[in-house]
Formats: sequence, structure tokens, C-alpha cells
Amino acid sequence: MTQNDNAEDILAIAAAWKAAGEDVAIATVVETWGSSPRPAGSRLAITKSGKLAGSVSGGCIEGAVADAARQSMASGAPQLLDFGISDERAWEVGLSCGGKVKVFVEPLS
Repeated sequence: MTQNDNAEDILAIAAAWKAAGEDVAIATVVETWGSSPRPAGSRLAITKSGKLAGSVSGGCIEGAVADAARQSMASGAPQLLDFGISDERAWEVGLSCGGKVKVFVEPLS
């Protein structure tokens, strides 16, 4: 996976993948609250074949976003994903504190 904070680079990578014939979706962090590893505006490009560039979070959220991206590529419909965990549950799953993040996933046409 390519880790790059420059959103334009992520979009350029996605455009190149699309030009090469890949099915591509873009996931964008649109809102955060509390603890969030990536700020609003962070992007992740995903291909149907499994390529990833960028980051919208870490851990299990990115896997769930990639799954949703594949669904969006298949259906053509965008999705707004909402992830969150309370401060109390955060410790149980190995996080230092709770938080919420909303991620918009859209297939490129």
C-alpha cells in the first residue's frame, strides 16, 4: 500500500489505474470526532483487483472501507460509512480513546 498524505497524488494514482482499465473507487474522510488517525479530507483509492493507495484510517476500518468500495464499484452507488467507538470500548479493542469517522465511498466512472 502506498502511504501518501498528498490528496492530489492519490487522485492521480486513481486516474492512472482507471486509464489502465481498472475499476476504481475513492474513499474520503468527510467528518471526524474525537480520536481519529486521519483528518477530514484524507483519501484512499481502491481497485477491484485489490490495489490500495493512501489511507483513511488504520486497522479494521480500512478493510471495511475496501469491502464497501468493492460493493460500490459493483452497484455504481456511492455510500456514506459511519464508524465509531466509545471511550469505554476503545480500551477493550486496544485503542487509547474513542472517536468517530465518516467516510464517503464513490466509484469512479
